[in-house]
Amino acid sequence: MIKKENLDKTNAWPFVEAKKMLRERKSFIENKGKITLQTGYGPSGLPHIGTFGEVARTSMIVNAIKQLSDIPTEIITFSDDMDGLRKIPENIPQKELLEKNLHKPLTQVPDPFQKFSSFGEHNNEMLKSFLNNFGFKYIFKSSSILYKSGFFNSSLQTILENYDGIMNIILPTLGKERQKTYSPFLPICPDTGCVLEIPVKELKKKEFKIVFDNNGKDLETSILDGNCKLQWKVDWAMRWYALDVDFEMYGKDLIESAILSTKIIKLIGKKNPSGFAYELFLDEKGEKISKSKGNGITIDQWLEYASPESLSLYMYQNPKRAKKLYKEIVPKAVDEYLDFTEKAKSQNELQLLMNPVWHVHNSKIPKENTIMSFSMLLNLVETSNADSKDLLWKFVKKYKTSISENDYPIFDNLVGYAIKYFNDVIKLQKKYKKPNKDEKLALEALVKTLDKCNDKMSPEDIQTLIYSTGKENGYSDNLRDWFKLIYEVVFGDENGPRMGFFISFFGVKETKDLIIGKIK
Repeated sequence: MIKKENLDKTNAWPFVEAKKMLRERKSFIENKGKITLQTGYGPSGLPHIGTFGEVARTSMIVNAIKQLSDIPTEIITFSDDMDGLRKIPENIPQKELLEKNLHKPLTQVPDPFQKFSSFGEHNNEMLKSFLNNFGFKYIFKSSSILYKSGFFNSSLQTILENYDGIMNIILPTLGKERQKTYSPFLPICPDTGCVLEIPVKELKKKEFKIVFDNNGKDLETSILDGNCKLQWKVDWAMRWYALDVDFEMYGKDLIESAILSTKIIKLIGKKNPSGFAYELFLDEKGEKISKSKGNGITIDQWLEYASPESLSLYMYQNPKRAKKLYKEIVPKAVDEYLDFTEKAKSQNELQLLMNPVWHVHNSKIPKENTIMSFSMLLNLVETSNADSKDLLWKFVKKYKTSISENDYPIFDNLVGYAIKYFNDVIKLQKKYKKPNKDEKLALEALVKTLDKCNDKMSPEDIQTLIYSTGKENGYSDNLRDWFKLIYEVVFGDENGPRMGFFISFFGVKETKDLIIGKIK
C-alpha cells in the first residue's frame, strides 16, 4: 500500500490527471458507483501506433486511480464505425472496391482484405486483437451496434429536443456556405445506403423524425434505430451523455471539437468529462501520423525491433509535447527503458511513483540486471557479424561467462531485436568514413596503444589511454572530433559506444583487428 503522503506529493502526470478527474467528477462518480474512461477510434484506416498510445495512456491513468480510490473503473474503447468512408486509405489493397463504396457507413463497406463482413469490422478486429495482445482491459463499443440496437435512442431524442440550441452552438463556428447545409443529423440514404450530409427541411419532434431533400424528393425518416447518425461534434457529446463518461483524452487537433462538445453536453443536461489534450505524433518529416497515409512507424514494426514495454515508455513520456515516431527513435527508447528500470532498484517510494517504468508496469517493475545498452548491443551485432541469437549469445558469454539466456529473458529478447533492427534499419544507412593520411596515422597510433592493453584492464583505464592517444595525435583541442573519427571509421556513424567499455567487452585483439580492417 502506497503511503498517502507520497500519493499527495507525486506530480507524475497520470496521478495529476487522476486527481483532477476525481475532483471534478466527485458527485457524479459517487452517484454512479463507478468511473468510466473512454478512448475513441475511427476505423477508416488500419489502427496505428497513436491509437495504442491513447489506450496505453488511459490505462496508466486507471492505474493511478486505483491507488487513489476504491471505486471500480472501466475503459470503453469506442469505434466510430458508422461514420461514412470519406477517402481511400493509401496502405490497403483493392482501392477500387472502396471507391465504389465511398460515403457508406464503414460497417457497410466490403472488407478489401476479405477476412470479415466489412471494412469497419476488419479494422475493429485488428484493434481488439492488438489491445488483447498487450493485455489491456477494456470494453469495446461499436457505434453501428449502439445506434442500430436502440441504445442511443433516448439520447437521440434529447438531441432532437435541443435541436435549436445545438444549432446555435455549432453554426457560428462554420462558414456561411456550410451554415446553409449543416444539420446535426445525418440520415442514411434509403436508396444508396450512404451517410448524407444534407440540410434538414423539417423536424417532427413528437414522432422523432426528420424530413430532408433527397435529390429533389422530400423523404421522411426516423432518427432512431440507426436510420440516422450524428455529426461528429454532436455525436461526441451524445456519447459522453449516453455512456456517462468521466474522462477522455484526445489529440491537440480536437481541442476545438472538445470545447463545442462540452457546450452541447451541458445544454442537454449533463457535465462534461474531465479532459486531457495530448500532442500529436509526427513522422520523420515532421508531418502528422495518419491512418489513411500509413506514415510513421507501425505497431507491428515497433514490436519487431523492440519490446512492448519500450513502446509504452515512449507513450508515457511528455504526452503534451509533439514527438516524432519513426524507426530511428527505437534504440533510444529501448535504452531509456533499460535506464529507468535500473534506477528503480535503488529508488524510494516517492521516486518510484515518478519513474516512468512504475506506470509502464503498473508498479510491478522487473528486477533483471542490465547487461549492456541496446545501442551497445547493436554495435556488437555489427562488429561480431552475428546473424542469429545463438551466435550472438556465444559471443556475449565469451566475455560474460556467468550469464545464461534463462536468467536474462529481457536481454535475450533484446538480442533478437538487435539483430533484426541492425539488418533492417542500420545496415542500409551505414556510411563508413575513409580516413585521410593524417587520420589513418592517428588510428594506427590507437592500434599501437591497444598493444599495451589486455582484456583484464578496466574500461576506465582503456578509455584514459584512448584519450591520451587522441591528444598526442592532433586532437588535443577537440577530443570530440577524435571519437567522431573513430565512430565514423569503425561504426559508420557519428556517434557510438563509450570505447573503453566497448573494448573491454568486445576484446582488445578483436578491436585491433576491427580497426585495422577498416583502415586498410
